[in-house]
Amino acid sequence: MLSNTLRQSPLSLRSIMTNSVAKGPVSEVIAEKLTASFSPVHLEVRNESHMHNVPTGSETHFKVIIISDKFKDARTPIKRHRLVNETLKEEVAADGPVHALSIIAMTPEKWQEKMEKGEAVAPSPNCMGGDGSLPKRK
Repeated sequence: MLSNTLRQSPLSLRSIMTNSVAKGPVSEVIAEKLTASFSPVHLEVRNESHMHNVPTGSETHFKVIIISDKFKDARTPIKRHRLVNETLKEEVAADGPVHALSIIAMTPEKWQEKMEKGEAVAPSPNCMGGDGSLPKRK
């Protein structure tokens, strides 16, 4: 059984979930494309660039948490990831603005199970330095 939170309209829930997320132009494009393609009941676009060796204010590293009924036919995580990557193909292309994209994509039922068990989405680890070719951030 879905909670009342998941039964809310996708736009009202999305606006609640993005209040604490930085909204730069790349983040906004990602959110717009995913909303248009998947009509999610829950969407978070987390800019995690600050955790990496990139200039302040960058939009290069993201975590997307997307919950949608459109994933019911994509039964494996890799199939759901492929759907998201296809939607964001311009952003994740070699010459696109996104360097790294972590994807958590679930059906509303699987998300509800996770929430009922008290399983939150774990924070991403800080960057371990990559290959060291970039200058250190000041």
